[in-house]
Amino acid sequence: MKKGNPFGTHRVIEPKGVLPQPALKIDNTMEIYDNEILIDVKTLNVDSASFTQIKDQAEGDLETIKDIMKGIVAERGKHQNPVTGSGGMLTGTIKEIGPALVGKTSLKVGDKIATLVSLSLTPLVIEEILAIRKDIDQVDIKGQAILFESGIFAKMPDDMPENLALSVLDVAGAPAQTAKLVKPGDTVLVVGGAGKSGILCLYEAKKRAGITGKVICMAHSEASLDRVKKLNLADAYIAGDATDAVGVYEKIAEMTDGELCDIVINCVSRPSCEMSSILACKDNGTVYFFSMATSFTKAALGAEGVGKDVNMIIGNGYTKGHAEIALQILRESEPLKRLYSEIYA
Repeated sequence: MKKGNPFGTHRVIEPKGVLPQPALKIDNTMEIYDNEILIDVKTLNVDSASFTQIKDQAEGDLETIKDIMKGIVAERGKHQNPVTGSGGMLTGTIKEIGPALVGKTSLKVGDKIATLVSLSLTPLVIEEILAIRKDIDQVDIKGQAILFESGIFAKMPDDMPENLALSVLDVAGAPAQTAKLVKPGDTVLVVGGAGKSGILCLYEAKKRAGITGKVICMAHSEASLDRVKKLNLADAYIAGDATDAVGVYEKIAEMTDGELCDIVINCVSRPSCEMSSILACKDNGTVYFFSMATSFTKAALGAEGVGKDVNMIIGNGYTKGHAEIALQILRESEPLKRLYSEIYA
């Protein structure tokens, strides 16, 4: 059996010398190296920015969505959207474990897991697409995937349905980073607060900011805000277009008596929402861009252009304990769990 690199560089075809995520093409043959894990895939949870782009390109047609997804994997050996650069994650069952990992991993053949590394670096084969749940970005397939030695994962919990756990684990980095960033007394804005990651961020922000803090939920429509209001997940609510930077700034300035926000969390899955988040943040505050639709160039040069001295955090989907933090939210809040189940499971 061939020996592999812990980070999966042995799978890179083009260009040589890079890691699997930025690679244009990787080897997706399903014969494992000595330090790899083979997974029988059940479901792909495509990241929101990527799936939104694919749906737009396909004009919502399911067969065209299938063709686009299969084409991406055929070209790249992984599901990395060439427009957004992002992927998603998957659930499946462990089929084979490389001998070099025996004794090093807690996994065993037959375990059900969710990978917590991006599909944009995961060797993948799609034999057949069985079902598409386009409203929640989930695609059931017949296929296989490879988890590298350095790849992180979570065993599927046994106290909630798999599709529900998958939806939560897909965005686990957002509420976990929120828990790290928000302090008692902070004013926090969650842009895209009625979405999959935004709802969890609101819960964690309200918990951390406490009674002396203020959590503001912004969503695109009053209808989406209504479901969040019923759960009392925020202290204030605004509907608006996140691409309208000045409009958002004016609303937040009025709502905060000109003080603006200590923390702004951007969960919007569409592009060109960087400046609304930056303008809504006070100087020396923090903007956390969880959305994979974020443009580093627009954020960096846009902040410079308006003279904003803010700390900007790229939406790293991983922070220690993120899976446990995200799942715990559903265990703590039965109303939120019901809402999440209605929408995403």
